[in-house]
Amino acid sequence: MPRRCSCRPGGGATWMRPRRRGMRAGTGITGNCARPLDGRGHPQRGGGAAHGAGADCKQARSPQLKRNLIACLIGLSTNLGLHGMAASCGIPYDVLAWTAEWYIREETLREANIVLVNYHHRLPMTSMFGSGTLSSSDGQRFPTRGKSITARHLNKYFVSEGVSTYTHVSDQHSTFGTKVIVATHREAHYVLDEVLGNATDLPITEHATDTHGVTLVNFALFDLVGKQLSPRIRDLGKITLYRMGAKAEYEERFPAAGPLLTKKANLDLVADHWDDLLRLAGSLKYGHATASLIVGKLSASSRQNALAAALKEYGAMRRTIYAAKYLSDEGYRRKIARQLNKGESIHALRRQLHYAREGKVVRRQPAQQNEQAWCLTVVTNAVICWHSEYMGLAVDELRSAGREVDGEVLAHISPARSSVVNYYGEITVDYERELARLDEGGHRPLRTSAADATSAGL
Repeated sequence: MPRRCSCRPGGGATWMRPRRRGMRAGTGITGNCARPLDGRGHPQRGGGAAHGAGADCKQARSPQLKRNLIACLIGLSTNLGLHGMAASCGIPYDVLAWTAEWYIREETLREANIVLVNYHHRLPMTSMFGSGTLSSSDGQRFPTRGKSITARHLNKYFVSEGVSTYTHVSDQHSTFGTKVIVATHREAHYVLDEVLGNATDLPITEHATDTHGVTLVNFALFDLVGKQLSPRIRDLGKITLYRMGAKAEYEERFPAAGPLLTKKANLDLVADHWDDLLRLAGSLKYGHATASLIVGKLSASSRQNALAAALKEYGAMRRTIYAAKYLSDEGYRRKIARQLNKGESIHALRRQLHYAREGKVVRRQPAQQNEQAWCLTVVTNAVICWHSEYMGLAVDELRSAGREVDGEVLAHISPARSSVVNYYGEITVDYERELARLDEGGHRPLRTSAADATSAGL
């Protein structure tokens, strides 16, 4: 018997079980995904994915457009695909395909995600998680099925081939950036892209990464554009620390730290190219060049490239200053580790939501893979918004009842949860209806090839 979820006009796919756990309300995932599409006290009406390529057409939109958009978002984010979603919810495949063709694009999904992130940023409960000034980024690997120009063999993560999605997460648990990259590419090249391209209300000033996101070029560029790079570096004791003067002078002034500063910085090289460094930073900050391209080129440049050498020299000095702060401040180390853990919890939620077809990406073109990654980001942020809002309502209810709820405790609660998500939809058991469909021999009528093409689940 086919699995079905009630996608009906005005209702949508009931993907979250309507139930209550304690004081937390439950709903369908439709209620979460509808936030960028509806305006009843939530993000603005008509925002995000509702503005598709047909937005300027004089022809009136179908009254079922929002329902179809939500079905497309769920189908692509969960990896069911449009065929699988059509078989699950009863909306014809050609309707979903037309909706996805005209409305589901990276730019429209970005707009929808901005609406969700901004709405989440304004929730009272969100301020308990963080101020929105700290973010982190990390890559997440997904296996692929079939050939793709972005798929690569990586024995550590894939049996066959796979891709990476590089996501940027704020300290409020919202994801504001997503990009599909080749799994064998260095993640450090893409760290600065979404930080500079952040179009949300999040006031990002500091960014954390793991060792894979660290280069001397990144240390320099983050400082030049007015941001702080705060990575968790593996084997920090093995990096080279720089000093500004003579070795004897520093060992005399700093008996404990002086011997650790083993190399003298070339200040003249940095000073000679300072204007060029500022022009480079200006080009990145105002969007005249992409950070991933510049970082990749300069990181691969030899010492004969004077600009790259000056940038790396300045980055080495900034890394030395950061290492001194990181090693001397335990609270700062905990702050960075806590933010990176938030990113890992978001990745776990994304992995759970992307469950169909064993989590294997079947789309082959980079543009299609980016669209699917952004659909997953929008649905993930919808789940985060739902939990944050109802956690806040539960806290208000407890406090109004006279119970004390410590704000410091709330800071350690994560909305990246999937406990109320029903991954299997609704299964309709209609025994009498199924018996009525049998012929005299007790068999169902054979389906035609046309029916198979529109209702296939794979």
